[in-house]
Formats: sequence, structure tokens, C-alpha cells
Amino acid sequence: MKKQIRIAVLGLGWMGQAHSRSALRIPSLFPDRDFDPVLTVCADTDASRRERATADFGFARATDDWREAATADDVDAVWVTAPNMLHVPMIEAATAAGKAVFSEKPIGGKPEQTVQAYALAKAAGVATGVGYNYLWSPLVIHARELIASGALGEITHYRGRFLSMYGSDELGLLTWRFMMDEAGYGVSSDILSHSVSMAQYLVGGIAEVVGMRHTTITERPLPSGTASHYGRGNPGDPTGAVENEDFASMLCRFNGGATGTFEVSRTVVGPESQNAFEVYGTKGSLAWNLEQINELKYYRTEEGPNSGYTTIFGGDRFPFHGAFAPGKANSIGFEDLVAIEDFAFMQSLATGGGFSPGFAEAVDVVSVQQALIDSWTSRTWETVRDLKAAAS
Repeated sequence: MKKQIRIAVLGLGWMGQAHSRSALRIPSLFPDRDFDPVLTVCADTDASRRERATADFGFARATDDWREAATADDVDAVWVTAPNMLHVPMIEAATAAGKAVFSEKPIGGKPEQTVQAYALAKAAGVATGVGYNYLWSPLVIHARELIASGALGEITHYRGRFLSMYGSDELGLLTWRFMMDEAGYGVSSDILSHSVSMAQYLVGGIAEVVGMRHTTITERPLPSGTASHYGRGNPGDPTGAVENEDFASMLCRFNGGATGTFEVSRTVVGPESQNAFEVYGTKGSLAWNLEQINELKYYRTEEGPNSGYTTIFGGDRFPFHGAFAPGKANSIGFEDLVAIEDFAFMQSLATGGGFSPGFAEAVDVVSVQQALIDSWTSRTWETVRDLKAAAS
């Protein structure tokens, strides 16, 4: 008999909806699973979202009190999909009640908040997961396997970037994402976390870093009422100051000796969602870009006129892909990655197996972020310290 995993979702915004859809899709996608997901309770302060939770998504009930949902007796696992400033309080309540917790990144918005969440979960002894969903792309998994096999030889250099346009409009509203008390840091929390988690997954730990930051758009129109960060004001509207960074870059050295470069921005014009990596080794290289999620570029050193990058297309020969589309070069998309990570997390809960990335891996990411933040002030190289030690 399959184990029932009764789910609470805290916040039915974009990612709350994506994870809720995953719970609905998983039974048809993964028939050999050891669990059945049950959408038990959704918490949201917006009445229309609460209505959608029960009417459209099939939650048994909805509430405006996230604490009730996070600690309910009929809940086994809690998904934290609310704005950053609520992550730690929600995690604290859920872990104290003995619930497994899956949190969207960055778990708070400052390194110390991620460390606090890790300490809470460790003390409670509960299972955790973090939404570094791009790690679950079948071709990213294949890239990791190629690297581990030695196909690229010794890894010499890594280039990571996440260039996005979501903040490129000067009339984009001053929502919580641009405020230090509500979002924490800017792109170093929001999207550099994805780039660093990808690098650690593919190549390994980072030893030292140095970098810079910049706020490109320093003021934005003030929102009136509830607004998304895709909302837009008008010329002449009252404005307020942007409190966190629009751009960050980083040089690094990996524990294994490879060099690395990273750049992230929410205000560049052109790349719409260019979460990408390039891995260079002594025998070859790999390149992947979210904007072409179903393509992996592979270069192998060869003699003769036919050297060059080969495109490997996604397909059911790679992990998880066949659950969504059979054959070769039949595409999957962003929410499919969310379904994969949710399946893997709940499967681990049902079987008692381990799951990664969890809160420990999130601390590995913010350990790098903290060294980068320190370098903004010192203007010199900073050693990456494992912040898990501070939580022990």
C-alpha cells in the first residue's frame, strides 16, 4: 500500500501553484511511486487564492492562518512558498511540529537566516528539501554523470551566469523583492543561489571568492496595494529607494583547483532567463542554458576537421524525461522540473531515503554568498567558511 503524504502549501503564488500542480500530476507521471500526495491545506492571505486552492487545485481546505496549516495534525509535509521574510518563521513553526519541510530558495534572504533554518530542522530531526529545481533537469543530471565519469578530463574552469530581465523596467514597482528587510539581499540571494548550487552540484565546493555588486536602478515607483514584481507604475509616480543589489559578479577557486567566474543580473536587457553554465576540462567541455533547456552542448577533443560542439537533445534515455515525453528531442519544461523534485522529495519521505538538496546544501550555497558579501567590503579575496559549523 502506498504511503499517504498529506501536504500543506504556505502561499499560493507562482511557486505555490507550481508545487500544488506537481502533487496533482505525480500520480499519472510516476506510477511506480511509493506514496500518494494529498493536498490537505493551503494557507494564503488572499481570499481569491484560498478559493482557487479548494475549487481549482482540490485542497481539502484553505486558511488565512499559515501557522494553523504548518502545524496541523493532519499534515505530514509543508511546502514553504511565501515571500522570503516569512520563510524562517514558517520553517520554525513546521519543524517544531515535527513536519518535513520543502522550502523554496533562498530560505530567508540573508545567509544567517538560512543557517537558522538549517539549525531548526537539524534540532527537530526532520527531513528537508530546497527548490534548486534546475538541478533536476535531465540534461543537467547527465552533465554531472559525464563529469564524474572523467569524460571531460580534469576540470579547469567553470563559468556560471543567471541573467534575467525581470527588473529591467525602470517603472517596475518597488515590491518586496527590492527591500532588504523583506527580500534580504538582491540577486545574490535570488538568482546567484541557483548558479552557485549548480556549480557545487557539477564541480564541487568553492574555496575562495572575490566579487562586486551594483544597483543599476536605484529608485522605483511605489506600489499601491498588493502587487507582483512584474507590475508597472507610471512616469511621475512617487518612488522609493531600491535597497539591495541588481547585479553581482564573482571570481572563485574551487576546492579541486579549477577557476570560476559568475555573473548575475535582473536589469540587463536581452537575456530573458539565461541561467547557464559552461564547464571546461582537459578532454572536453559542456554548456547548458535554461533558455534551451532540452539541449546540452558537448565538445570532445578530436583530431581532424570534424571537431566542434555536438548538441545532445533531451529524451527518454535520460533520467526522469520519459515520464513526460517519449522518444528523443521531445521537450519538457520548467514545471516538469518542479514535478521531478517534488516526486524525489516525497519518494524519500515514503522510503526513508536521503534527499538532496536539503537545508545543508542551502547552507553550502550561502557560505559562498557570505564570503562574497564580505569581499564587497574588504575588496579582496575571502575564504569560504562552512557556516554549518556555526549552527552546531
